[in-house]
Amino acid sequence: MSAVTQRANPLTAGRLPRWSNLAVLAASAAVFGVALGLTAAASGAAFPVPAFVIATVLGYLVLLVLLSRVVEGPRKAKDRLMRNLVVAAFLLALTPLISLIVTVVGRGAARFDIAFFTESMRNVTGEGGGVLHAVVGTLEITAAATLISVPIGLLTAIYLVEYGRGWLARAITFFVDVMTGIPSIVAGLFAFSLFLLLFGPGSRMGLSGAVALSILMIPVVVRSSEEMLKLVPRDLREASYALGVPKWRTILKVVIPTAIAGISTGVMLAIARVIGETAPLLITAGFTQSMNYDLTDGDMMSLPVFVYNSYISQGVDAQAYIDRAWAGALTLILIVMLLNLLARLVAKIFAPKLGR
Repeated sequence: MSAVTQRANPLTAGRLPRWSNLAVLAASAAVFGVALGLTAAASGAAFPVPAFVIATVLGYLVLLVLLSRVVEGPRKAKDRLMRNLVVAAFLLALTPLISLIVTVVGRGAARFDIAFFTESMRNVTGEGGGVLHAVVGTLEITAAATLISVPIGLLTAIYLVEYGRGWLARAITFFVDVMTGIPSIVAGLFAFSLFLLLFGPGSRMGLSGAVALSILMIPVVVRSSEEMLKLVPRDLREASYALGVPKWRTILKVVIPTAIAGISTGVMLAIARVIGETAPLLITAGFTQSMNYDLTDGDMMSLPVFVYNSYISQGVDAQAYIDRAWAGALTLILIVMLLNLLARLVAKIFAPKLGR
């Protein structure tokens, strides 16, 4: 039998093992941990955690690139450098979010109980009380804003995609772009001035807050719906026209059902974007410590205003107000998270089922 000569595969030769990243990271952490630890012990200062993290990351990148350049060559070393820079940027962007969630959960858990969600703040000056009136106000105001903004935004997007031509379409697109960047306080002042002219002084109510939020929602709904409608293949429209179906029915029966998943996701994200607005609701809806189910009568509390008011208007027992503020912030984050999960679920349910 002839001996089979083993040859190295040129595509796999000269590669670092898979565990090299972890090994280099551990070595960098050990070196800088010992160095900074000895320095801190000699000076009597605390261990510098931020400096340790930065030094470890930089040392890891330098060591890994040098090692990869020696073993794998300059091309692979550049690839490893850029890949690790992207991962580092992602982790850096994720750090504030993780810190925020840990802080809010840790401090908001003290009042996250049944009483907090079943009681209002009526006649409460110290411990106790709850956020029921603020949750009800937030849900009602946001629902009213959705009912106002979604039809307007969707019809505007349909016009821009299916009918819009010439200067009018360009003007609408321009003003939608302008509305996208409008400060929330300006929307609140507009809604407050509008209701002041219609109903007179002292006309703070939930409906005014809903109008302010709808101004912020409309451009988001228009943009998201417009992009989803543009993704519908033109062949579907032409096939419908070839069968003699009028354009309005084609839009209603073919275009919108095809894009409904993306449109629904855009609407949910628009709701999540405005549900945490404080400034416009503070101006338009005001704040109250009692339950108010009527959008057209009197001040109505919302969760963002509840958190703001609890923090700046601390009573004798300041810790009770701070605990309620953190618990309200945690409740608001959970509502936004549920809306994002609902958007993904809606997109999955209404996504077109493609045949073979």
